[in-house]
Amino acid sequence: MRIITDEHCTGYSHPGHPERPERIIATWERLRSQTELPITWSKPGPGDDAAILRAHTPEHLARLSQGEDFDDDTPYVPNLAEYARASVGAALDALKAARAGETVFSLMRPPGHHATRNRAMGFCYLNNIAIAVLEAAAMGAKRTAVFDFDAHHGNGTEAILDGREGFLFCSIHQFPAYPGTGTRNTGNCRNYPIAPHTPRADHMAELARSWDAIMGYKPDLVLVSAGFDAYAHDPVATMTLEIEDFAELGRWLHQADFPVAAVLEGGYSAELPQLLDAFLSAWVGS
Repeated sequence: MRIITDEHCTGYSHPGHPERPERIIATWERLRSQTELPITWSKPGPGDDAAILRAHTPEHLARLSQGEDFDDDTPYVPNLAEYARASVGAALDALKAARAGETVFSLMRPPGHHATRNRAMGFCYLNNIAIAVLEAAAMGAKRTAVFDFDAHHGNGTEAILDGREGFLFCSIHQFPAYPGTGTRNTGNCRNYPIAPHTPRADHMAELARSWDAIMGYKPDLVLVSAGFDAYAHDPVATMTLEIEDFAELGRWLHQADFPVAAVLEGGYSAELPQLLDAFLSAWVGS
């Protein structure tokens, strides 16, 4: 298992914000202290502007350097563009590693799946997963799928990929919930909205249905928006999954016969390190 991360990504915070450095720091501590899961650690390369601009407008990229908040959930912080580019760089490196046959996870912040082509929102500034997906196509992948199991709809990823040939997007998320989208399907974007407090067996059945759709697509590559806020004790959602359910998701990736890379999205409970450990351990089959 290769984990791409950088201590620099913990260098910013905003008072009272749930997307805080501690979620990464505690996960490092957990993963570095365990002995069962073999891990190779690496730092991300730069987030290439040419790759970023496949998914975002030049105006949006420039906006990251202007010292104003985007909304109440998505504040400006000093050196924001640098942090966002590093997260993109990790996603791009994860893509390349997966295509080379590695099992790889990007453990970075900020997350990305809410960022649209021209708007930062929902703790997200640049859409790491969409940028990597479009880079995969530029590298020759013909059929790429995104599996987004974050508790919130990946509205930005959907907006960027909607209608584009060669991509399948599947999002399994709570509804109603932020950002209030994800209730309908389009040609290549499939949504699986789940009501708050849905029993975990029913939630897992919807996840399985979405994974079956991805398997049926016969992708060259799958990129995973791995959000852990569907956990029953997460403070920002009202879902019911338990640690063993995230391990089951990891087992699905382990059994896949195509390259897979995953990037961290949400997950704000104190148990995030345990959730990630269970997911990654099952993914590598340990």
